[in-house]
Amino acid sequence: MTMMIGALFDWDGVVLDSSRQHELSWERLAAEEGRTLPAGHFKAGFGRKNEFIIPELLGWTREHAEVRRLSLRKEELYREIVAEQGIEPLPGVKVFLERLRAAGVPCAVGSSTQRKNIETVLGVMGLADYFPHLVTSEDVGKGKPDPEVFLKAAAAVGRPPERCVVFEDAYFGLEAARAGGMKAVAVATTHAREELAGRADRIVDRLDELEVEDLLRLVGG
Repeated sequence: MTMMIGALFDWDGVVLDSSRQHELSWERLAAEEGRTLPAGHFKAGFGRKNEFIIPELLGWTREHAEVRRLSLRKEELYREIVAEQGIEPLPGVKVFLERLRAAGVPCAVGSSTQRKNIETVLGVMGLADYFPHLVTSEDVGKGKPDPEVFLKAAAAVGRPPERCVVFEDAYFGLEAARAGGMKAVAVATTHAREELAGRADRIVDRLDELEVEDLLRLVGG
């Protein structure tokens, strides 16, 4: 039965916490470009694609080529910061991934993050073998809360959406999971448990609170 479920993971705030590195990369980009960052921009944009953040939240530009240039440079800065500072998975992540592997549950990342970022960080953390399937910003046309990224991740692991469990920390991601017909587990990293109430099928502080049997119960056995 475990082979009939799939585990779909958001990236930041679920597998790792690189919020500090991402926030710093926006600050470095703003300094490079001589631009300002609105108050609260980082939390407002958490889980959204750069192509939305730059024109809609920051209001820097709507010119397509310029948005793309700024987006790519921001991610270059992020990778530089990770290389400088290093990074580790969140507590409990590797233990939970080992449980899924032992049970034969296929895993995928479904994230608005760039593929190169994820591949780089997976290598740094030594987790690449746990995630043979990556659906990233390059693979989707619509960002969360649209369910496209998770629907493609479900297809990548070969499971129907209703047999998949999504692990998310952000409101938009939880909305995307539900819109795609999947069960959602909220990880209380970005938001407190009380803020996540009613938005997910289960809330945890760390992933190793879960056993494979818990996922089976969520999808109906």
